[in-house]
Amino acid sequence: MQSGNPALNKNTFLDAASGAVFTRGDEAMTINGTVNKTGLLLILVLVGAMVSWSRFAGPDSLPTMMPLVLGGAIGGLVLGLVTVFKKTWAPFTAPLYAVAEGLFIGALSAIFEMRYPGIVMQAVGLTFGTMAALLLAYRSGLIRATEKFKLGIVAATGGIFLLYLANFAMGFFGHSIGFINGSSGIGIAFSAVVVVIAALNLILDFDLIETGAQQGAPKYMEWYGAFALVVTLVWLYLELLRLLSKLQSRN
Repeated sequence: MQSGNPALNKNTFLDAASGAVFTRGDEAMTINGTVNKTGLLLILVLVGAMVSWSRFAGPDSLPTMMPLVLGGAIGGLVLGLVTVFKKTWAPFTAPLYAVAEGLFIGALSAIFEMRYPGIVMQAVGLTFGTMAALLLAYRSGLIRATEKFKLGIVAATGGIFLLYLANFAMGFFGHSIGFINGSSGIGIAFSAVVVVIAALNLILDFDLIETGAQQGAPKYMEWYGAFALVVTLVWLYLELLRLLSKLQSRN
Protein backbone atom coordinates (compact mmCIF):
# COMPACT_ATOMS: atom_id res chain seq x y z
CA MET A 1 0.00 0.00 0.00
CA GLN A 2 1.44 3.35 -1.01
CA SER A 3 1.60 6.32 1.31
CA GLY A 4 -0.28 9.43 0.37
CA ASN A 5 3.04 11.18 0.75
CA PRO A 6 4.77 10.71 -2.64
CA ALA A 7 8.10 10.38 -0.85
CA LEU A 8 7.01 7.13 0.81
CA ASN A 9 5.72 3.83 -0.45
CA LYS A 10 5.63 0.30 0.83
CA ASN A 11 8.95 -0.64 -0.82
CA THR A 12 10.85 2.45 0.31
CA PHE A 13 12.65 0.82 3.21
CA LEU A 14 12.70 -2.74 1.90
CA ASP A 15 14.34 -1.66 -1.34
CA ALA A 16 16.88 0.43 0.51
CA ALA A 17 17.79 -2.42 2.83
CA SER A 18 17.60 -5.02 0.03
CA GLY A 19 15.26 -7.00 2.24
CA ALA A 20 17.98 -7.48 4.83
CA VAL A 21 17.82 -6.70 8.53
CA PHE A 22 20.94 -5.02 9.91
CA THR A 23 22.32 -6.31 13.18
CA ARG A 24 24.76 -3.50 13.91
CA GLY A 25 22.97 -0.59 15.55
CA ASP A 26 25.27 2.03 14.05
CA GLU A 27 24.29 0.95 10.53
CA ALA A 28 20.52 0.74 10.93
CA MET A 29 17.81 3.34 10.86
CA THR A 30 16.26 4.26 14.22
CA ILE A 31 13.21 6.24 15.28
CA ASN A 32 15.30 8.59 17.42
CA GLY A 33 17.71 9.22 14.58
CA THR A 34 14.83 10.09 12.26
CA VAL A 35 13.31 12.42 14.87
CA ASN A 36 16.64 14.23 15.30
CA LYS A 37 17.06 14.68 11.57
CA THR A 38 13.48 15.87 11.22
CA GLY A 39 14.24 18.53 13.82
CA LEU A 40 17.34 19.60 11.89
CA LEU A 41 15.42 19.85 8.62
CA LEU A 42 12.71 21.94 10.29
CA ILE A 43 15.40 24.29 11.59
CA LEU A 44 16.73 24.66 8.04
CA VAL A 45 13.20 25.37 6.81
CA LEU A 46 12.95 28.08 9.48
CA VAL A 47 16.31 29.59 8.49
CA GLY A 48 15.29 29.74 4.83
CA ALA A 49 11.93 31.25 5.77
CA MET A 50 13.59 33.91 7.92
CA VAL A 51 15.89 34.89 5.05
CA SER A 52 13.05 35.43 2.58
CA TRP A 53 10.75 36.96 5.22
CA SER A 54 13.42 39.56 6.09
CA ARG A 55 13.40 40.80 2.49
CA PHE A 56 9.74 41.75 2.68
CA ALA A 57 9.11 45.43 3.35
CA GLY A 58 5.51 45.98 2.35
CA PRO A 59 3.66 46.08 -0.99
CA ASP A 60 6.55 47.78 -2.77
CA SER A 61 8.74 44.73 -2.21
CA LEU A 62 6.33 42.28 -3.85
CA PRO A 63 8.33 42.20 -7.13
CA THR A 64 11.41 41.09 -5.20
CA MET A 65 9.47 38.37 -3.40
CA MET A 66 8.18 36.57 -6.47
CA PRO A 67 11.64 35.21 -7.49
CA LEU A 68 11.94 33.75 -4.00
CA VAL A 69 8.47 32.19 -4.24
CA LEU A 70 9.07 30.71 -7.69
CA GLY A 71 12.72 29.85 -7.15
CA GLY A 72 12.05 28.17 -3.82
CA ALA A 73 9.06 26.24 -5.16
CA ILE A 74 10.86 25.04 -8.29
CA GLY A 75 14.08 24.30 -6.43
CA GLY A 76 12.18 22.40 -3.76
CA LEU A 77 10.31 20.40 -6.39
CA VAL A 78 13.50 19.42 -8.22
CA LEU A 79 15.35 18.51 -5.03
CA GLY A 80 12.31 16.61 -3.77
CA LEU A 81 12.12 14.52 -6.94
CA VAL A 82 15.86 13.85 -6.84
CA THR A 83 15.53 12.69 -3.23
CA VAL A 84 12.62 10.39 -4.06
CA PHE A 85 14.47 8.69 -6.92
CA LYS A 86 17.94 8.77 -5.34
CA LYS A 87 17.33 7.87 -1.72
CA THR A 88 21.04 7.40 -1.02
CA TRP A 89 21.49 11.12 -1.72
CA ALA A 90 19.03 12.08 1.02
CA PRO A 91 21.73 13.17 3.52
CA PHE A 92 22.70 15.87 1.01
CA THR A 93 19.52 16.66 -0.90
CA ALA A 94 17.12 16.68 2.07
CA PRO A 95 18.84 19.66 3.79
CA LEU A 96 18.95 21.55 0.48
CA TYR A 97 15.26 20.79 -0.04
CA ALA A 98 14.49 22.14 3.43
CA VAL A 99 16.28 25.43 2.71
CA ALA A 100 14.55 25.82 -0.68
CA GLU A 101 11.13 25.15 0.83
CA GLY A 102 11.95 27.60 3.60
CA LEU A 103 12.66 30.34 1.08
CA PHE A 104 9.39 29.53 -0.68
CA ILE A 105 7.09 29.42 2.33
CA GLY A 106 8.84 32.38 3.98
CA ALA A 107 8.17 34.64 1.01
CA LEU A 108 4.66 33.32 0.55
CA SER A 109 3.91 33.66 4.25
CA ALA A 110 5.07 37.28 4.26
CA ILE A 111 2.62 38.07 1.46
CA PHE A 112 -0.23 36.36 3.33
CA GLU A 113 0.72 38.12 6.56
CA MET A 114 0.51 41.49 4.81
CA ARG A 115 -3.07 40.77 3.78
CA TYR A 116 -4.17 38.92 6.90
CA PRO A 117 -2.14 39.99 9.98
CA GLY A 118 -1.57 37.15 12.43
CA ILE A 119 -2.39 34.38 9.97
CA VAL A 120 1.12 32.92 9.85
CA MET A 121 1.40 32.21 13.57
CA GLN A 122 -2.07 30.68 13.49
CA ALA A 123 -1.09 28.37 10.63
CA VAL A 124 2.22 27.41 12.27
CA GLY A 125 0.54 26.67 15.58
CA LEU A 126 -2.16 24.57 13.95
CA THR A 127 0.41 22.66 11.88
CA PHE A 128 2.52 21.56 14.82
CA GLY A 129 -0.49 21.12 17.07
CA THR A 130 -2.01 18.77 14.50
CA MET A 131 1.22 16.83 14.17
CA ALA A 132 1.51 16.43 17.95
CA ALA A 133 -2.11 15.33 18.29
CA LEU A 134 -1.85 12.78 15.49
CA LEU A 135 1.46 11.44 16.78
CA LEU A 136 -0.14 10.92 20.18
CA ALA A 137 -3.16 9.26 18.59
CA TYR A 138 -0.90 6.99 16.54
CA ARG A 139 1.37 6.02 19.40
CA SER A 140 -1.60 5.31 21.68
CA GLY A 141 -3.26 3.12 19.06
CA LEU A 142 -6.29 5.39 18.77
CA ILE A 143 -5.66 5.68 15.02
CA ARG A 144 -4.24 2.69 13.21
CA ALA A 145 -2.85 2.60 9.69
CA THR A 146 -4.98 -0.31 8.50
CA GLU A 147 -5.09 -1.29 4.86
CA LYS A 148 -8.54 0.27 4.42
CA PHE A 149 -7.34 3.47 6.09
CA LYS A 150 -4.32 3.62 3.78
CA LEU A 151 -6.43 2.96 0.71
CA GLY A 152 -8.83 5.78 1.58
CA ILE A 153 -6.08 8.34 2.25
CA VAL A 154 -4.11 7.39 -0.86
CA ALA A 155 -7.23 7.64 -3.04
CA ALA A 156 -8.20 11.01 -1.56
CA THR A 157 -4.67 12.39 -1.91
CA GLY A 158 -4.50 11.25 -5.53
CA GLY A 159 -7.84 12.90 -6.25
CA ILE A 160 -6.65 16.19 -4.74
CA PHE A 161 -3.45 16.05 -6.79
CA LEU A 162 -5.39 15.49 -10.02
CA LEU A 163 -7.75 18.34 -9.17
CA TYR A 164 -4.89 20.73 -8.51
CA LEU A 165 -3.20 19.59 -11.71
CA ALA A 166 -6.36 20.25 -13.71
CA ASN A 167 -6.70 23.69 -12.14
CA PHE A 168 -3.07 24.47 -13.03
CA ALA A 169 -3.59 23.38 -16.63
CA MET A 170 -6.80 25.43 -16.93
CA GLY A 171 -4.89 28.49 -15.75
CA PHE A 172 -3.01 28.58 -19.05
CA PHE A 173 -6.35 29.19 -20.78
CA GLY A 174 -7.55 31.85 -18.37
CA HIS A 175 -9.86 29.57 -16.41
CA SER A 176 -9.78 27.96 -12.99
CA ILE A 177 -11.79 25.76 -10.66
CA GLY A 178 -13.41 28.46 -8.56
CA PHE A 179 -13.83 26.68 -5.24
CA ILE A 180 -10.11 25.81 -4.97
CA ASN A 181 -9.16 29.42 -4.25
CA GLY A 182 -12.61 30.91 -3.67
CA SER A 183 -13.90 31.84 -0.23
CA SER A 184 -17.45 30.63 -0.77
CA GLY A 185 -18.96 28.03 1.51
CA ILE A 186 -17.99 25.31 -0.95
CA GLY A 187 -14.46 26.70 -1.21
CA ILE A 188 -14.02 26.70 2.57
CA ALA A 189 -15.44 23.19 2.87
CA PHE A 190 -13.07 21.98 0.15
CA SER A 191 -10.04 23.47 1.90
CA ALA A 192 -11.14 21.96 5.21
CA VAL A 193 -11.32 18.51 3.60
CA VAL A 194 -7.87 18.95 2.04
CA VAL A 195 -6.45 19.96 5.42
CA VAL A 196 -7.86 16.78 6.98
CA ILE A 197 -6.42 14.61 4.19
CA ALA A 198 -3.02 16.30 4.45
CA ALA A 199 -3.03 15.77 8.23
CA LEU A 200 -3.98 12.10 7.96
CA ASN A 201 -1.03 11.53 5.64
CA LEU A 202 1.11 12.00 8.75
CA ILE A 203 -0.31 8.75 10.13
CA LEU A 204 0.86 6.88 7.06
CA ASP A 205 4.27 8.49 7.34
CA PHE A 206 4.61 7.60 11.03
CA ASP A 207 3.66 4.02 10.24
CA LEU A 208 6.10 3.60 7.39
CA ILE A 209 8.98 5.20 9.29
CA GLU A 210 8.33 2.90 12.23
CA THR A 211 8.26 -0.05 9.85
CA GLY A 212 11.57 1.04 8.32
CA ALA A 213 13.21 1.16 11.74
CA GLN A 214 11.79 -2.25 12.67
CA GLN A 215 13.08 -3.79 9.44
CA GLY A 216 16.57 -2.33 9.87
CA ALA A 217 16.72 0.03 6.91
CA PRO A 218 20.10 1.67 6.22
CA LYS A 219 21.16 4.67 8.28
CA TYR A 220 20.75 7.16 5.43
CA MET A 221 17.04 6.36 5.42
CA GLU A 222 16.72 8.42 8.57
CA TRP A 223 17.33 11.44 6.34
CA TYR A 224 14.81 10.15 3.85
CA GLY A 225 12.18 9.53 6.51
CA ALA A 226 12.77 13.03 7.92
CA PHE A 227 12.48 14.48 4.42
CA ALA A 228 9.16 12.68 3.90
CA LEU A 229 7.74 14.10 7.12
CA VAL A 230 8.82 17.62 6.19
CA VAL A 231 7.12 17.23 2.78
CA THR A 232 3.84 16.45 4.52
CA LEU A 233 4.24 19.22 7.10
CA VAL A 234 4.93 21.83 4.42
CA TRP A 235 1.83 20.69 2.51
CA LEU A 236 -0.27 20.81 5.68
CA TYR A 237 0.99 24.31 6.55
CA LEU A 238 0.21 25.64 3.08
CA GLU A 239 -3.29 24.17 3.13
CA LEU A 240 -3.93 25.65 6.58
CA LEU A 241 -2.70 29.00 5.31
CA ARG A 242 -5.15 28.76 2.41
CA LEU A 243 -8.05 27.76 4.66
CA LEU A 244 -7.39 30.52 7.20
CA SER A 245 -7.11 33.14 4.46
CA LYS A 246 -10.49 32.08 3.07
CA LEU A 247 -12.08 32.33 6.49
CA GLN A 248 -10.58 35.75 7.20
CA SER A 249 -11.56 37.10 3.79
CA ARG A 250 -15.22 36.57 4.71
CA ASN A 251 -14.97 38.74 7.83
